[in-house]
Amino acid sequence: MSRPVDPITLGVIWGALQSIAVEIGTAVHKTAYSEQAREGQDFSVAVFDREGRMVAQGPYSPGHMGAMSFAVRHALAAHPVDTLRPGDGILLNDPLLGSGHLPDFFITQPVFHDGALIGFVVNIVHHTDVGGQRPGSQGVEGIFDYFQEGLRIPPTKVWHEYRTDDGVIGIIAANTRTPEKVLGDLRAQRSALRVGELRLQELVARYGRETVFAATDEILARTEASVRAAIREIPDGVYPFEDVLDDWGPGTDPLRVAVTVTVAGDTVTVDYDGSSPQTPSGLNSYINYTRSYSYAAVKCLTDPSGPMNEGALRPVEVKAPEGSFLNPRPPAGGGPRAVICYRVFEAVVGALAPALPDRVSAAASHMANPTFGGWDRQNRRRFVAYELVLSGTGARATKDGCEAMAWAFNAANIPVEAQESRHPLVIERFELIRDSGGAGTFRGGCGVRRDMRFLADDGMLTNLSDRQRVAPWGLFGGQPGRRGCTVIDPGPGAVRGRTGEEVVHSKASRSFAYGDVISFQQAGAGGYGDPLARDPGLVLEDVLDDYVSVRAARDQYGVVIAGKGFDLRVDARATERLRARLDAARVSTASAPAGVRPRSTRARAAPTLGTRSQRVASQARPPAKRRRS
Repeated sequence: MSRPVDPITLGVIWGALQSIAVEIGTAVHKTAYSEQAREGQDFSVAVFDREGRMVAQGPYSPGHMGAMSFAVRHALAAHPVDTLRPGDGILLNDPLLGSGHLPDFFITQPVFHDGALIGFVVNIVHHTDVGGQRPGSQGVEGIFDYFQEGLRIPPTKVWHEYRTDDGVIGIIAANTRTPEKVLGDLRAQRSALRVGELRLQELVARYGRETVFAATDEILARTEASVRAAIREIPDGVYPFEDVLDDWGPGTDPLRVAVTVTVAGDTVTVDYDGSSPQTPSGLNSYINYTRSYSYAAVKCLTDPSGPMNEGALRPVEVKAPEGSFLNPRPPAGGGPRAVICYRVFEAVVGALAPALPDRVSAAASHMANPTFGGWDRQNRRRFVAYELVLSGTGARATKDGCEAMAWAFNAANIPVEAQESRHPLVIERFELIRDSGGAGTFRGGCGVRRDMRFLADDGMLTNLSDRQRVAPWGLFGGQPGRRGCTVIDPGPGAVRGRTGEEVVHSKASRSFAYGDVISFQQAGAGGYGDPLARDPGLVLEDVLDDYVSVRAARDQYGVVIAGKGFDLRVDARATERLRARLDAARVSTASAPAGVRPRSTRARAAPTLGTRSQRVASQARPPAKRRRS
């Protein structure tokens, strides 16, 4: 039994562990070669104790962090602690062992002080390309196993006492289209872990091994107790929810995401029984990835401000049927599994909406995560470009959704300048899409449009997005957001004599030509609450900010905007009359025959978060919060 640590020392050690994680992440951020790591922050870092338990993590991707504990566990199973030496580093990207897909390279490095193991520093970077069928290694179409997706690395000791195994590095370099980026990012990972190693050694030198060990035990115990206490505040019950991904490629059926969240005392069980079977494509999510975003959703709804470490994971069990697309049997493909993370996260949020109406958000827009390859004429070389288009977040119980930011994970839109300086492309439009956010008492975030003109030959696009067939749902009367689309050569006017735009499927792999413009137009996010209850002043602000048109203000919110140009104002009397008519009209249609009834925002008995995202529990007012007696 560890001896108690006084509160001040405990607080200092906890702050130091967090700081170490952030410093490792900052080192990756500042030294990485790839755009997704240096600009998009598609990486994660954590500090583990001597027993291989995650204690502190950086503010990055939950998808990486929830899986990282499993990756470390498998790394240490292959390379037991008694075989490790200072400066060793274990690399893996095996989807079954924690990575989730092949582009994610995890490195686990032990940390020693005075000859004794004191912990581990770990990081993961999403690498630009690891070979396989498509540039970027994230193809959906034509993938029937992960052998087509690139180089697979089981837990391998690539660094021996600070010396690199050049043979393994040579194999990696020979199996990527972008060796300069991949090897550069590996060096960034390795250097960042050296920073973390030194800082952890300094912490132990200052306070002593026993004190730091006792502090980590206390941190994990307190985190677990805090999450369990928060779970006990949720009414016991069984909470089902269903949503879908649009499909798993051109001409395919939707993928059903069925979840049942069971709250019992201080535990939560998340069960995906009933979800669609695994697909003969790249679109599958190995169980560690499914667990990761389920953990993240539960944490956000219970103890969002507390530490996220192994203690926070203990009260939560996540299950999915083996052979489902959320727990596929190997060697199923899984390269583009990032597109699934929003749906897993939102399924848990949707399930718990009846129990926690004040904490949940409506469905977000969906990111686009395409990759491109081709021949760069100017620099006379092949290139692979990675893109992130992050759009609006769902409306909440007291606030509108946010614009152009990540949802369910921490990343950023890659700056225009970074893409244009490194690749043969010009970004011609990067803007919010008016009237795309779902109407509600609080409005969903707007969709984002990003148009990219490619000055490349032999172009190859691997598209990766969603919410182009099934719109993001609203909550408690909030309306769904507008659906998204991907278009080549959008709008009037021909490029090189073309006669019009061409819609590209959200998960298609296809070619494009020199000068083509590819337009990624993301869905808007769902609204929260009755649109007719929205403050007319907020509607006017949205019109002035060009989030909402004057027509949509009238049709969706019942707000009449008078005036012209910048001299706009709310016509209060006309608004009151219009809202009364709209409210009366929807009440009068409540008895209309099934099949012709419009979506009502009148209260019903209880919200049933729907069998499909189009049938969201959105139709009821939030229930009063219940507490266990």
